[in-house]
Amino acid sequence: MNSQKVAIITAASRSIGAGCARELAVRGYKVSLLARSESVFELASELGGIATQGSITNFQDLQQLVETTLAKFGRIDAVVNSFGDPPRPDLLSISDEMWIENFEMLFLSVVRIARLVTEPMRQQGGGVIVNISASDSHEPALGTPFSGTLRAAMEGFTKLYAKRYKADRIRMISVAPFFVADSLEELEGWNVPTDMMFNRPATYAEFAKIVAFLISDDAKFITGTTLKVDEAYSAGI
Repeated sequence: MNSQKVAIITAASRSIGAGCARELAVRGYKVSLLARSESVFELASELGGIATQGSITNFQDLQQLVETTLAKFGRIDAVVNSFGDPPRPDLLSISDEMWIENFEMLFLSVVRIARLVTEPMRQQGGGVIVNISASDSHEPALGTPFSGTLRAAMEGFTKLYAKRYKADRIRMISVAPFFVADSLEELEGWNVPTDMMFNRPATYAEFAKIVAFLISDDAKFITGTTLKVDEAYSAGI
């Protein structure tokens, strides 16, 4: 079996997902990328990895992603569950279909991919799954209704999974950023504060270094928790 470490990254064609793919590739990981956009193939080629075009809301696409990764590289050491931005509708205008669609994206995709990668990780002696959450996951805001509900559920699953599989040395962590962008122009339409620490958001590359740390052996005792990367904007301790 190939001993070089392998990472799966979802929603990897742009933004946080692409940033994590680049950082992990620099650190010596073979990367297996998933995204709906065809541009994911270009990024995978650039990084010496492979790509699957598909959606995290589709179980068959996730299954193909994992099977293709194992067939190509023989192992899966890390998964970064990244997501696109959910919509921001008024609360009671959200249809059942929208709730279900975003439930599948922000919660059920995490459960599904965990089902697919846990046994390969267990057989190889361990692994890490990092879920990209958001800083409002425990402090619901009307402007982002899906984060305050569905990402909270995702973080609850993170705790349960970590308890269940810690004896197998498989870790699961959620990381909850505030704003992440390479420019303020990307955040048009958001209520961006004027007192950020560095007068700008964390870049995708900077945030990816935090994710890479959580995946690394330096973080081997961190599991089942949510790390806030939010410049202390969250009110909760």
